Amino acid sequence: MDKFYHSVYLYSERCTGCFTCLKRCPTQAIRIRDNKAFIISEFCIDCGECCRHCPHHAKRSRRDQFEDLRKDFKYLVALPAPALYSQFNHLNDVNIILTGILESGFDDVFEVSAAAEIVSEATHKYVLEHTEQWPLISTACPTIERLIRVRFPSLIPHLLPILPPMEVAAILARERAMKNTGLSSEEIGIVFISPCPSKVAFTHAPLGQAKSNVDRVIGIKDYYPILLSHMKHSANNVRNLSLSGRLGKGWAVSGGEAAGLKSNSYLAADGIENVIHVLEDLEDEKFLHGLQFIELNSCSAGCVGGVLTVENAYLAKAKNIHLTEKEPFMRTDSSRLQDHTLDSFNWSESIDYEPVFSLGSNIFESMHNMERVDAILEKLPGLDCGCCGAPTCKALATDIVMYGNKAKIEDCIFLLKDRYRNEQMKESSPDSTEDSES
Repeated sequence: MDKFYHSVYLYSERCTGCFTCLKRCPTQAIRIRDNKAFIISEFCIDCGECCRHCPHHAKRSRRDQFEDLRKDFKYLVALPAPALYSQFNHLNDVNIILTGILESGFDDVFEVSAAAEIVSEATHKYVLEHTEQWPLISTACPTIERLIRVRFPSLIPHLLPILPPMEVAAILARERAMKNTGLSSEEIGIVFISPCPSKVAFTHAPLGQAKSNVDRVIGIKDYYPILLSHMKHSANNVRNLSLSGRLGKGWAVSGGEAAGLKSNSYLAADGIENVIHVLEDLEDEKFLHGLQFIELNSCSAGCVGGVLTVENAYLAKAKNIHLTEKEPFMRTDSSRLQDHTLDSFNWSESIDYEPVFSLGSNIFESMHNMERVDAILEKLPGLDCGCCGAPTCKALATDIVMYGNKAKIEDCIFLLKDRYRNEQMKESSPDSTEDSES
């Protein structure tokens, strides 16, 4: 497994070096060199902000295609993300979607929202039993896990060590398919229908486990027109397939996960910039003692705001509330588990700090390089304009120290302009004129 595998990548033919992605990247993972953007792999957390804001669609996400799924598997099980349900207009029954999924070519469907209700129960149990780790931070969003792993190492012990609903659904769906068909695990393909690129990256480089249980990931925006073409027929032939209630489906929006805690001692934040502010405040111990749980979503409004969705995030959030308001609170709990306990979905591996922003291999080298960065920073204007190809003056100074062959102080357009002005003044000064005449 590549621990820095990324779904997000640059399609250089479309890139114009316009600086939009440079200013929007929350981890300063993007640079502009020779009028093209490039991504520093170890800094990227696959939040998809560059994909969302690039006006030229030069940032893209790797994912599987629906048409290719049958090549490797005899039996396909779809795992629809809860965010899928709120992408459609005038929908009053999610079973229309689930039936349409089967009619589109899948052999079985297992709701991730059903697994979310099991994870909610496991979370409630873990939070009550581990008060020493309060506040526990949700690990449902892979972008948040990656962000904490590389930027907030002191918060790693607060991560909730439970697999995300996507993985729990994959485990249960595979077991059900093997039991019903007699096929081997390798013959069954578990396909997640994803709202975001970070879930794609997670399946290739999972956290908390050695290997993902998901075999393929397709995007909601890619599958949407295919599914829509089958839903007209499925509306007249609806099968009762839904296993989840309001709680599980509510995981699609910010605050939905925290609703399963049965406690008001939680904080929910969405949008990557807001999330970073929360993590900084948590690191600085600004929150009151007794806060139990923190739910963080990198996308605005929650998973419904993922860059692989098709509906406006806030309209989708409203649809989610309307769609689920008459459903029972939950339909799936641990009593449905035959071969598992809630603890069996805990992490099998710990998450380690990845010091990608370190200035050296040891404290002495880091201190020395920090002094060099500060010395360069004093010469820079401090405008953070991005014209040099780095997002801030400090980022340019760091690039000069750490990657001297790729960045130089003359990249600062203001210093270059001052240097040019000084040379022009020297050439036009009386002394230089007399020298030239003599």
